[in-house]
Amino acid sequence: MRRLMGLGGLALAAAAVFGLSQLPATAAAPQTEAAPQTAAAPQTAAAPQTAAAPQTAAAPRAAGTIHAAPYEYLGWGSPQKPTDVMAATGVKWFTLAFILSDGGCNPAWDGSRPLKGGSDESAIKSIRAAGGDIVVSVGGWSGAKLGEKCSSATALAGAYQKVIDAYKLKAFDVDIENTEFNNPTVRQRVVDALKIVEQKNPGIVTYVTLGTTPNGPDATGKDLIQRGARAGLAADAWVIMPFDFDGHSGTMGDASLSALEGLKNTVKSAYGYSDTDAYKHIGVSSMNGKTDVAGETVTTADFKKILGYAKQHHIARFAFWSVNRDRSCAGGGSPGDSCSGIGQQPYEFTKIVAQYGG
Repeated sequence: MRRLMGLGGLALAAAAVFGLSQLPATAAAPQTEAAPQTAAAPQTAAAPQTAAAPQTAAAPRAAGTIHAAPYEYLGWGSPQKPTDVMAATGVKWFTLAFILSDGGCNPAWDGSRPLKGGSDESAIKSIRAAGGDIVVSVGGWSGAKLGEKCSSATALAGAYQKVIDAYKLKAFDVDIENTEFNNPTVRQRVVDALKIVEQKNPGIVTYVTLGTTPNGPDATGKDLIQRGARAGLAADAWVIMPFDFDGHSGTMGDASLSALEGLKNTVKSAYGYSDTDAYKHIGVSSMNGKTDVAGETVTTADFKKILGYAKQHHIARFAFWSVNRDRSCAGGGSPGDSCSGIGQQPYEFTKIVAQYGG
C-alpha cells in the first residue's frame, strides 16, 4: 500500500500470538445503531445523564464495526500484538497486509509466508478469539503482485479465493498500486477477478484501494472505477489513500476531504448513484505522521477532520497506514515502518479511527 514498504527489509519478525479461532462478533454493527436508541429516550430530569452514558460507550461500540479497520502488517515493522492493540484502543477489526505472489499465481504473506500453519494464522485466531475480525489486503506498493503474475481473471480469482477460503473471510481488500495499477490490462483483470469473487462469495465485502490526487482519483484511477462500473463490479467501497501528494494546499485534512469529494463525484458518475449512495460506496485510508514526501505530515487534527466527514456522510470505510507506525520514534528518529516520526502517544491515531461506526 505504501512506499514505506521499500524502506526496510521485509524482516520476518512475525508476532507470536495464539488463541482459539471463533466466528467474529457480527453483532457489532447493530450495537452501534443501538446506542442512539438508548440516548433517544429522554427521561424527565435524568435526560442529561441518559445522554452522557452512550457517549462513554460510543468509542468501543464504533470500534466493533468493519467500518474502522486500520492496517497492521505482521511480517515487519516491529508489529504490536493485535490483541494488545484491541485492549488499548477498543478497535476490533484489522486490515492485515499484504498478500503477494510467491513467484507465480499463488498467494503468500509478503510473497513468502504460508497462509496456513504460521504466525499470521495464529494472529488471526487471536483476534477472533478476542471478539474481533479481519480484512485481508492483497497488493500494496512493493513486491510481486498477483494481478500481474496470474495470467487471467479466472486464475486471479482463484488465487484470491485461496485467501478467502483459508480464513473464511467476510471482507477482502485489493490495494492496487504501482505497476499493477498502471497497466490497463491488469486493471481490467483485477476488476473481472473481483467480480468472480463476489459471485462465488455472496455477501462478502470488497474494497478497492488506490492512490489519489488532492482533487480525487487521477485519470488512471478514474479509468479503474469506470471499468468496475462497466463490468458490474459491486464494490462495497472505492477507497483512496490521500497522502504522498507532492504538493497540496491547506492542511492534509483539507486535502483529504477535497480528495474524497473528488472520489465521490467519480463514483457517482460511473455508477449513476445519488450523492447519498455514492458517499456510502467510498472510503479513506490515510497515513499517520510523516509520509513518504518530505514536509508532508498528517496530524491527529487531520484525522479528526476526516472522522467528522466520515460521520457526516456515512462513508463505507476509515482505515489508515498503519498501526505499526502509531507511536513515536525511539530517540526522535526518522519515520519508517514502525513509527510515525512525530511526537505522539501510542495509538493516538488508532483511537480516532476507532470512533467511526459507519
